[in-house]
Amino acid sequence: MTGGHSDQGDGALARRAVAGDRAAFNALVRRYQDPLYRFVRRYVGDADEAYDLLQETMVAAWQALGRYDPNRPALTWLRRIALNKCRDWGRRRAVRQFFFRAAPLEAAESSVAMSEPVEDANLARLDGAIASLPIQLKEPLLLTAFEGMSQQEAADALGLTVKAIETRIYRARKLLAEALKAAASNDEQT
Repeated sequence: MTGGHSDQGDGALARRAVAGDRAAFNALVRRYQDPLYRFVRRYVGDADEAYDLLQETMVAAWQALGRYDPNRPALTWLRRIALNKCRDWGRRRAVRQFFFRAAPLEAAESSVAMSEPVEDANLARLDGAIASLPIQLKEPLLLTAFEGMSQQEAADALGLTVKAIETRIYRARKLLAEALKAAASNDEQT
């Protein structure tokens, strides 16, 4: 029953999954779990949180499979679900930090980064800087620079104009460069 799933298009797999073929849904999950994980990881800046959010995304996708349009790319649909899960996570995190005065996740990352190899520390620094960007700047940057969407596709996905996407990407890159420069100067001082 599982043979041949990798040859099928997203729409065919989705139709089979809606009809009760769990192996077809698992094939969709296997096909898109890596790019979705990378997207979520860059959004939240934490590997463990990203795995949890990826699982939440797949559960939500399974539950909403009947609403998926098989004529559209599954990755776009799944990325939209993941984006909503990331936004929910951000709101929950902000509430927890407000009420419990919890230390931000970036503080935990910086203490771990000391024992990581330089390349891993740089990647963690980049992930942390991206995760700390304001949502309205982070989302267009992630969708275009890391997910390979055109500015038009990102504009459609976020309900914005292409010009707004262009402006937000410019601002995001500027803030990102400033954050990375500040982090590098802090490292030199320590």
